[in-house]
Amino acid sequence: MDYTIFSVEDNEDISHLIQVALSKQGYLVEIFPNGATFLEALKKKTPNMVLLDLMLPDIQGTELLQYMRQKPQYDEVEIIIVSAKSAIMDRIDGLDLGADDYLGKPFDILELMSRVNAKVRRFRMNRIIHISPYTLDRDRQTLFHHEQEINLTNKEFKILELLMVSKGKVVNRDTMISTLWGGDVILETRTIDMHIRSLRNKLDEGFILTIHGVGYKVRL
Repeated sequence: MDYTIFSVEDNEDISHLIQVALSKQGYLVEIFPNGATFLEALKKKTPNMVLLDLMLPDIQGTELLQYMRQKPQYDEVEIIIVSAKSAIMDRIDGLDLGADDYLGKPFDILELMSRVNAKVRRFRMNRIIHISPYTLDRDRQTLFHHEQEINLTNKEFKILELLMVSKGKVVNRDTMISTLWGGDVILETRTIDMHIRSLRNKLDEGFILTIHGVGYKVRL
């Protein structure tokens, strides 16, 4: 599976260095010189990781960070702040706002590569989810009941993936709609219920549990 990294950086020399170094590691790297172009690209494609400068010429990096962390569809996107604002309180504030890591400028490109590679390794380890008796392969978009493959529609797979990733935690309907169709789409909750009903017909009875008035979760 291709791993996509968005780098939001207004310094051309730094952005070029990041693009060259990480592209050589086999990652798909897209560069954005400001917050506006980044947000526009985000509407069309969700990256696996964002390298985020805080001091941008238009929208502040903290605003972009808060925006992403308020959207459930970006919950799994790794965000590494790369900023000249490297005082301890800047680091604490960035991590408290939802960043996964913080690297101060000037930085050694080998250290950045090492941090990126470590997070990618963890990401790839989590691409296969096993909750007995099911194994879900997120890259191949397949589901197995023991050794037997179960055919799912794209929406059924996405719903089950969201539930299994949550590992027994309740996922509400609004989060499902936002994740699967985007936050700007208005759907009736019965649309989700319809997909859940179809999905239940293909799975063991009681594997997907309804939490009345809240949402759904899988049985561990």
